[in-house]
Amino acid sequence: MVRSVAREVRELDKDVARILEPFEGTFNPSENHATACALLVDHLSMRRNKRCLLAYHRARAEKLEEFCWQGRDVLDEQMQQGGGGAQSGGSQANSLSPEEMEYFRQYSDMLAAYKGQWIDIDLTGSLEPPKDLFIDVRVLKDAGEIQTEYGAITLTKNSQFYVRLGDVERLIAQGYLQRLS
Repeated sequence: MVRSVAREVRELDKDVARILEPFEGTFNPSENHATACALLVDHLSMRRNKRCLLAYHRARAEKLEEFCWQGRDVLDEQMQQGGGGAQSGGSQANSLSPEEMEYFRQYSDMLAAYKGQWIDIDLTGSLEPPKDLFIDVRVLKDAGEIQTEYGAITLTKNSQFYVRLGDVERLIAQGYLQRLS
């Protein structure tokens, strides 16, 4: 999609150059209204395409930042799905460009450095106070053994536990556990 929009912008730019070529730098919009209108439409189309691409890339960057705060490793997930980037044979919808991978790495490193200043505080936790201190959860994926305040728990697929929300909140966000109502 990005390539096709960039191609369209290049074609519009060539169209502008083709329209202005006969005037040899002496174009006066007040003398030739039809040409001025065509140039304006091309220019506005290029600006709109630019705004759309910027919004698209900002939305992708915000999603990558959200994944960082949730503790998800998008790069690892992409490698498991077999998608190593936009040029690989993986799904195009789930692929990250090399620039996006680098952005994710750098943002993760920056976030880790920021969180390192606040070791005693979990910055990724929910901002809302829990309604229940203990909840029922079902294990969706094997996660091995975790250490909680009340002892060790081995998380094997399809097992259920009644645990403290604070101990498993991150595992729920990562998709290892499902909260039961």
